[in-house]
Amino acid sequence: MTEQPRSAEEAEAQRRAVRLRAVVIVVAMLAVVTTLHLYTNVAGGAVMLHLLYRRLYYVPILYAAFVFGKKGGLLTALAASVPFAINAQITLGGFTGRTIDSSLEVFMYFAIGVLFGALRDMEERKTADLRQVSARLEEAYKKLEERAIQLINIQDYTQSILRSITSGVLTIGPDGSITTANPAAERLLGMSEYEMVPKSIGALFRDDGGLEGDVRKVLSGRIPLTLREVRMVTDAGHDIHVQASTSRMRAVGGRILGAVVTIEDVSEVKALTEQLIRADRLAAMGELTAGVAHEVRNPLGVIRASVQLLEDADCDAERVRQAGEVMKQEIDRLDKVIKALLDFGRPSKPTMRATDVSSVLGDVVLFTSRFAAQSDVTISEEYAPDLPRVTADPDQLKQVFLNLITNAVQSMEEIGGEILLSAHEQGDFVVVTLCDTGPGIPAEDLGKVFDPFYSTRDAGTGLGLTIVHRIIDEHDGHIELESSPEGTTIRISLPTAFDDEPMGGAR
Repeated sequence: MTEQPRSAEEAEAQRRAVRLRAVVIVVAMLAVVTTLHLYTNVAGGAVMLHLLYRRLYYVPILYAAFVFGKKGGLLTALAASVPFAINAQITLGGFTGRTIDSSLEVFMYFAIGVLFGALRDMEERKTADLRQVSARLEEAYKKLEERAIQLINIQDYTQSILRSITSGVLTIGPDGSITTANPAAERLLGMSEYEMVPKSIGALFRDDGGLEGDVRKVLSGRIPLTLREVRMVTDAGHDIHVQASTSRMRAVGGRILGAVVTIEDVSEVKALTEQLIRADRLAAMGELTAGVAHEVRNPLGVIRASVQLLEDADCDAERVRQAGEVMKQEIDRLDKVIKALLDFGRPSKPTMRATDVSSVLGDVVLFTSRFAAQSDVTISEEYAPDLPRVTADPDQLKQVFLNLITNAVQSMEEIGGEILLSAHEQGDFVVVTLCDTGPGIPAEDLGKVFDPFYSTRDAGTGLGLTIVHRIIDEHDGHIELESSPEGTTIRISLPTAFDDEPMGGAR
């Protein structure tokens, strides 16, 4: 910390020494020239020597102007003019008169000193400016060099990450061609980066599972990102199950630079998932069997008791009639359970088409509005404008929303309330939301609402929401449920239809 001030003091002392030496030299030259004037006799050819000596005054003037600038040249010119004027008055016949050129000589002293000093000052200022610019350029160069080193380090770090991750990463240019591929992508697709660049991503597969279409959507700005789990066939013929995501790549200013495609091989995960699904199906089958046994055993027990009552009736017409009524009710209950089981176990194959969701919802509201009004429940609708069509079976969608609205109305039949149906677009899906102001579902029961034979109503079969869930799964959608004491919210997401799909509305 003390080294820099010490060097600055030494530099200042050195500058002072240089200036002092220059002053001594100027004074010495002025003294020498003045002495020559004083001790040279005017007689004979000495006049020519005096003319030479007065020109010698320019030497200290020029030197002082060179060292000290305009001020130094002006002061030295003044210092030279005084002894020269005295000498001219004494030895050259006066300062004016026939030797008027002496006055002109003094004027030239000042002119040369000022002009040469001004030139020196101008050059000094330019030099200082150049030094300042040079210092700034050097500082900017250092910063640029540091930034370049940082960028190189970031690039190396990014490349290390891309080389290390197990997911395949492909960067796509704005024209749809591949620009880079990491080693994981090379291993997954069975080809080198050199073979991929600059092909389109669709050229890497025999079947890309719609990935190239996702890239076109992202590059065109229609959607910011996509995520799908698809089956692909590579150019070498390998069948792989992957989770592919495509996201937009933007510059700082917002300009689209391209897209980033991430491909993760989930073949093993898919196999494990299928095993878990099979195990879950077996468990569900066991629960279903137990539920069926429970639902059938109760009516059979009642029918058995009724038959025993008939045996003991002794032809009592009233008791026979009552027993017959009970038996018919229980047989109807059994028929209802069997019909629900048939609907659940052997569902009709959906006829997929481009469907107007708002039209389907409008029909369902029309069907249920009178039933809801009887329980003092109002149904309101809020649909976003220009809502895209969805790929669905309109009849099965009606069944879904009819079940949901019926459940919501039944939960509020003693207290009344409101149901809000809304729909909006979210990415590649249309999200339909049903909100009610009912008492809600207890937190401990939320995980059971889609299970077979779970119902909070005595007359219910417990298969309504199970069928709803199955229909939504068959439509490649998903359903979410939230509940609190203030009400229940159900969100159903349905995939939007492609433009070339046939139109289908509510029937």
